[in-house]
Amino acid sequence: MANRGASRRVQAVEITLAVIEYLKAHDGAGVTELAEALGHSKGTVHGHLTTLLDNGYLVKEDGTYHLSLRYFDLANTAVDRLGVYGAAEEELEDLAEESGELAQFAVEEHGKAVYLCKTGGERAVQTGSSVGAHEYMHCIALGKAMLSQMPDERVDEIVDRHGLPAFTDRTTTARDRLHEELATVRDQGYAFDNEERIEGVRCVAAPIQNGDDVLGAVSVTAPSRRMVGEFFREEVPEMVTRSANVIEINSQFS
Repeated sequence: MANRGASRRVQAVEITLAVIEYLKAHDGAGVTELAEALGHSKGTVHGHLTTLLDNGYLVKEDGTYHLSLRYFDLANTAVDRLGVYGAAEEELEDLAEESGELAQFAVEEHGKAVYLCKTGGERAVQTGSSVGAHEYMHCIALGKAMLSQMPDERVDEIVDRHGLPAFTDRTTTARDRLHEELATVRDQGYAFDNEERIEGVRCVAAPIQNGDDVLGAVSVTAPSRRMVGEFFREEVPEMVTRSANVIEINSQFS
């Protein structure tokens, strides 16, 4: 039997989405560049661009197309349906101030961690993460904190879909080893990223739950030279677990 899901995919929509993703990744492009990059004719690409432009989803400046602020409105609508967001945003300010470092909040969508909020304390450093960015879950503390509260079957589905790519020599790339780590996270209530995504950066995160539902995770990130000893192994875990508990309680009243 044919794959019914695949047969229902609409090629025109997929081209439009490819255009949007390319414009996002390259901060704009012209018709020729898009046509060459996506492997479609200029006429086809121009038709998609014109449709998006006429409907307010693009702006055009000197022949270059950019994403419009319509996506900002759409993003806010998507975030608003997450009752936990308001509580997390407020608590992150306190967590960043207490730790002095970078505090972040993320949720899981389509098997990846999505950063929704980040706030820096007085010593915070910027990392490669940005609000709205999607990240592999196995190599960051936020992702492992969320995975630890999911059934093994769901974890395996995510691994099957996205794999376990290595980013540093500390990244876990074996499925059985990942399950062992997640069991430890589940027992202790928080997860570590010990330079597993970016060399020189460590992170600690705790999951946010509502019963059996995983609402997201909250973390503190800092350079490895500051994330050491008792601060890394005890103080920051206490901070993030406390913040996760506050968010869980406050989100019930959001």
